[in-house]
Amino acid sequence: MYTHILIAVDPDATTSYSAALPQAVGLARAHGATLHVLTVVPDFGSSWVAGFFPADFEKKALAQAEKALQKLIAAQVPADLPHQLVVAHGRIYKEVCRVAEEVGADLIVMASHKPTAQDRLIAPNAQQVLQHTSVSVLIVR
Repeated sequence: MYTHILIAVDPDATTSYSAALPQAVGLARAHGATLHVLTVVPDFGSSWVAGFFPADFEKKALAQAEKALQKLIAAQVPADLPHQLVVAHGRIYKEVCRVAEEVGADLIVMASHKPTAQDRLIAPNAQQVLQHTSVSVLIVR
């Protein structure tokens, strides 16, 4: 039985939630679990790249991500289902693993996508989460 289900989504990418979010909502409802809906604002990767952005870019990006996530939750998550909105900043797979531990998740739900040439060089986030967490992971195609 699940008590805390974490789903990682990108509110700007329908493929990250169109199939996975209904699955997570259904599981949360069936198990009486709290649904934690996470979006991650990616990190710049290096300090010199950050220098090309305005000083308040990160703060604005996080605020924009929170607004987009609130809108998605309002449209896709039933109001009577216990849920929490989570916005993080950093490397996506690391933040998914960190938040899963922080909220005590016993299931992580993520969408999958068809591999691209870039995925051969950089492992997709779902694969990285699988490798770096002890929590059960449901990958939805």
